[in-house]
Amino acid sequence: MVEQHLGRSVTIDQAAALLHVSRRTIYNRIREGKLQTIRTIGGSQRVLVSSIEESRKPAWTGIKFDSTPGDNPQES
Repeated sequence: MVEQHLGRSVTIDQAAALLHVSRRTIYNRIREGKLQTIRTIGGSQRVLVSSIEESRKPAWTGIKFDSTPGDNPQES
């Protein structure tokens, strides 16, 4: 979970540090809709902490594994 003292939104730099990625990756994820932002009165962009928490959850990849590696009984 993200630290409680952060508030409801963080700067781009703070979001990058929390997710251990670059600023460019944060901007890419914003553009892809994976992170949500708000604009301040001054016009800067801040990332919503709730969207950071969502992006930290494991995502379903859609890949289904029928067996685990090494479980194939036909291997000799």
